[in-house]
Amino acid sequence: MSTQSQIDYNRIATAIEYIKSNFRLQPSLDEVAEKIHLSPAHFQKIFTDWAGTSPKKFLQFISLEHAKNLLKEEKASLFDAAYETGLSSTSRLHDLFVKIEGMSPAEYKNGGKSLSINYSFSESPFGKVIAASTEKGICYMAFEEDKETALGDLKQKFPNASFFEKQDDLQKNALSIFNKDWTELNTIKLHLKGTDFQLKVWESLLTIPKGKLSTYGTLADKIGNPGASRAVGTAIGSNPVAFLIPCHRVIQSSGHIGGYRWGSDRKQLIIGWESSQLYGINGNGL
Repeated sequence: MSTQSQIDYNRIATAIEYIKSNFRLQPSLDEVAEKIHLSPAHFQKIFTDWAGTSPKKFLQFISLEHAKNLLKEEKASLFDAAYETGLSSTSRLHDLFVKIEGMSPAEYKNGGKSLSINYSFSESPFGKVIAASTEKGICYMAFEEDKETALGDLKQKFPNASFFEKQDDLQKNALSIFNKDWTELNTIKLHLKGTDFQLKVWESLLTIPKGKLSTYGTLADKIGNPGASRAVGTAIGSNPVAFLIPCHRVIQSSGHIGGYRWGSDRKQLIIGWESSQLYGINGNGL
């Protein structure tokens, strides 16, 4: 990510945090722009570039009341109506994955000793991302601006694997989701390191449609473990594949957005971006 892109991202993150703290006051474009020391016009432009929608539209989707309403409406009829339109083929990622495969017990236990892992760094609407793959599928994807930190985290997860900086077709297909190129999504495969319980939780995350939110308790019920909300939360926090496995779509039962392994501001940005894409909202006007 270029220096200017990093500056812009930090500004948008600050703006999101301000909106989060002051949504009840419905802050104006001028007010939010002033907080990050930009002119309203310039703020409008860079926010739209990052979020895919205007600050006001984003505020409407991100607000706490919006999240609460989604949770109260068990059938989420408005979202279901949009979801059942032509967007459904690009929203339901779990239908597009060919396979989600857990590593063998031996691979899991020995830290990937027999694995060769390719990795690469790319840009996304939400910051720099590292993607890694084995011959079977994507094994890791994370948002991280610093390359050394990103690679160190990957190696810590697979301490005995062999690593090669190379972008293969598996990674290219997975990263195409950020460019709205849906043509190759049916070729995406996931090769995950986790316990049986973690794999079950991660797979359940793939059933949450784009533009819709769920809670830890709802997921616990879905996988047949009512009352295991805390364990589900721990498994979600260990999700090794950012964005593709949409742990960002899980919020607290109170309606609060909650934490996110790659930053709560980024989580809110992704939720707003997905909502705007679902409804086809553009960034024109406040």
